[in-house]
Amino acid sequence: MGNCVSRQCTASINGPVAGQGGTNAPLGLPSNDPTVSFWTVPPSSIANHRSQATLPSHADIVIIGSGITGTSFARTVLSHGEPVHIVMLEARETCSGATGRNGGHINAPTYHDYSAMKRQFGIDMAKAIMRFRLSHLEEMKRVAAEEHLVEESQCREVEAVDVYFDQGLFEKAKRKLEVYRRDMPVESSSYRVFEASEAIEKFHLSPLAVGCTTTVAGALHPYRLVTGILSRLLKDYPKDFELYTQTPCTSITQPSASEPFYTLTTSLGRITTPHVVHATNAYASSLLPSLARAIVPVRETMTAQRPGTSLHPSTGSGARSFVFFSRRAGFDYLTQFPGPTGEHELMFGAGLEDGVGGEGEGLGVTDDGGYDVHSAVHVSGALPVYFGEGNWGSESAPVDNEGNDAWNRGRVKALWSGILSLSGDGLPWVGRLPERVTGRKQSPLNRNWFSLDEKVRREDHFGVAPGEWIAAGYSGEGMVHAWMSAKALAYMVLGVEDGLGEWFPGVFKVTEERWKRCTRAKATAGTSAASIHKRGVYDD
Repeated sequence: MGNCVSRQCTASINGPVAGQGGTNAPLGLPSNDPTVSFWTVPPSSIANHRSQATLPSHADIVIIGSGITGTSFARTVLSHGEPVHIVMLEARETCSGATGRNGGHINAPTYHDYSAMKRQFGIDMAKAIMRFRLSHLEEMKRVAAEEHLVEESQCREVEAVDVYFDQGLFEKAKRKLEVYRRDMPVESSSYRVFEASEAIEKFHLSPLAVGCTTTVAGALHPYRLVTGILSRLLKDYPKDFELYTQTPCTSITQPSASEPFYTLTTSLGRITTPHVVHATNAYASSLLPSLARAIVPVRETMTAQRPGTSLHPSTGSGARSFVFFSRRAGFDYLTQFPGPTGEHELMFGAGLEDGVGGEGEGLGVTDDGGYDVHSAVHVSGALPVYFGEGNWGSESAPVDNEGNDAWNRGRVKALWSGILSLSGDGLPWVGRLPERVTGRKQSPLNRNWFSLDEKVRREDHFGVAPGEWIAAGYSGEGMVHAWMSAKALAYMVLGVEDGLGEWFPGVFKVTEERWKRCTRAKATAGTSAASIHKRGVYDD
């Protein structure tokens, strides 16, 4: 194949790939031939990294997954100062999953979801969830600065613009915004509302736009941030932190009297550990089949596009991000590549792979080696419509790169897919996994854990009993859930859960009762989960 980014995806036209579809079936491993994400080129120096030729026989903690969740967890634990040996396993290249394939915008759904969460969880918890989401912008800016990655990761504040193309939807959004403003005046202070003519003029939109809201959000290059942090951890903690790419975990064996730790089988051999951290997000049910209803995968499509020659500089400067809402459930999102060089690519992605008739054909699909034709057609043609043909102008000519440019030569420079996760109840799943959920018995050490000598507990297991842990199920909003969820999980594993204070919403915790509610739901997991990924402006 001459150009891997122009892959044709006939295998996925009719929905889930054989053996990988279906929301109640356990999932397999990620595709070994994924579409190429624009973010990942050129690849990081640790894209294919193995700390040693062979896997160590034991580690204090094994993290499965090398995206933003696994990275946040590892960074938090290592910076805490506890003596710890962490091994991170990755089935493919470093950061090759959803983190390295998403839209790169740190844009928290606030007013969109606030009213529904207030009804469901009460005003105090709804506020806590909003603040948790909003905290990610300052946290990511702080982390990028501490890691000296601000320039490389392009981490920045942007003006976030929600654009509406349906009057009824816009009126509903304004009502929801008023509720949010009334209850959370400080957090909502940056919001502004622009009606049709002013919105069209100020943001250089299509005449079809009926209005917009604006606030402060963020954007970054997610792949560069994660790989930059992991590179630094490998350098600073050469004995404490190991990364093994191209090393999928294929099974986990429960502890026993003869082996009180979990045994993980990988393509590079076996490793034992008291603590397994599942940071695989959409692939969680591969090793945790009982979560197939609680955490559902869905495939979406992303692009990098050359801006039209007449597109206003404010749209292509990297200082704005957009979310576009129309009559259909779901939304499209846009950020831009900033910087003085390059083609100022527009990073544009679409909502669910709705397919013909809105049937959610992307649900249950874990193959990012392809993309849905209908979704690809939509993202490839939507931008000139959203901004208006007059504002877009003619197509940009590709920058001449002396024949070394591997990307497509037209407007759509790169087209790829990614697998995100939808939570069955709309909330992330964070915490220790109960036996009923893992299907594996806990270590015999757990039965008499508190009778063990405290010094032994602290030195061997960080003060908490062995177990399996998870942070996943971000419902398409990983950039405003994943980092802080994994940070909270690290506090739990370290045995310093009191440090969570009030910033971590308690309803995110994994409980057996919550899991039972999801697994016993009358609606199929796909139907209930699909209704989540649309930002709540579509709800009554």
